[in-house]
Amino acid sequence: MSASPTGVTVLGATGTIGVNTLDVIARHPDRYRAVALTANGNVERLLEQCRTHRPDYAVVADPAHEGALAAGIRAAGLSTQVMAGPEALEQVAALPEVDAVMAAIVGGAGLLPTLAAARAGKRVLLANKEALVMSGRLFMDQIRASGAQLLPIDSEHNAIFQCMPPNFGQGLSQVGVEKILLTASGGPFRRLPAEDLEAVTPEQACAHPNWVMGRKISVDSASMMNKGLELIEACWLFDSTPDRVEVVLHPQSVIHSMVAYVDGSVLAQLGNPDMRTPIAHALAWPERITSGVASLDIMDIARLDFERPDMARFPCLRLAYEAFNTGGTATAVLNAANEVAVEAFLAGRIRFTDIPRLINHALETLPHQPADSLDRVLAADREARAVATAAVREGQYRGRPLHS
Repeated sequence: MSASPTGVTVLGATGTIGVNTLDVIARHPDRYRAVALTANGNVERLLEQCRTHRPDYAVVADPAHEGALAAGIRAAGLSTQVMAGPEALEQVAALPEVDAVMAAIVGGAGLLPTLAAARAGKRVLLANKEALVMSGRLFMDQIRASGAQLLPIDSEHNAIFQCMPPNFGQGLSQVGVEKILLTASGGPFRRLPAEDLEAVTPEQACAHPNWVMGRKISVDSASMMNKGLELIEACWLFDSTPDRVEVVLHPQSVIHSMVAYVDGSVLAQLGNPDMRTPIAHALAWPERITSGVASLDIMDIARLDFERPDMARFPCLRLAYEAFNTGGTATAVLNAANEVAVEAFLAGRIRFTDIPRLINHALETLPHQPADSLDRVLAADREARAVATAAVREGQYRGRPLHS
């Protein structure tokens, strides 16, 4: 351990991952210090966090909230410097006094600051799966070029990382890995009759049976797009292909993922469904520190169930497989269209079953190009958002078949 505490920037501090990260940091004040905290526009919670953790910098992505944040910082008598805008997010991700960056901004908005952390050679704690979904090869190339460390925070990817041999970067076949078993709870609609899915409400979709998550991620879990995005992320993180990643429904959410080896062994990482476990693991790796999470009592669990996902029930998962296999900008289009669709669903403008139709519409409408530059990836993201937004407004996706 270094003589001075490890400096941490938390991108997306007011979200679920950010709150849990600060909880772990607060348990180890001798080891970690929050240098910068960022939020989109939740000024009240960000101010509360600043009063508790006293960071050097506080950033709001939306400049409209800068004045309110600055006034609150002054009223609290803090010396925290207030910044605003997307460029400020990139700036605090690359500060020289920062050693680790928790990348927890939800959606495509997290791509550029996460890339900035990678470019600066930081320990990147990746909770923003969209960075890899949108720009997988570009992102991984940047990690390698700068010598940054990339540690996954999603409970599934963190579990896979823990079950992998240390030299997995040489290639899965070379280290004896047969396949990755990516677990999924199945969300709140795993047993709901398919004909009832059309009428589900945002409140029902956000009622996850095991995890406490933000509304966007909760809807993604209900549609299993979250697992589709995780599939793409796993392929980039572990240099795999979709045919070697098997999604397994596991409603108890106790086994967070598994790795199968060629000798017949299957290694699994188990734990209570609490994000502080993977956060603490990644912050301290290769050491172990307390996270505030109770040890799993296997006797209380009593049973572990598994089943294969129904692709007809969860077409978003199939679309993710297809987008990765298509390659290029297809995954950026998939992600952008999904973000628009989920926002429209939460606002009551489309039905739950319209989410995959809207994504499919964007994928079929836009040509797929090589994702060989950041400009091209960002252009695909903008175009997909425009196509999906127009489709929501004009209903162009309705009646289009979703081929199985």
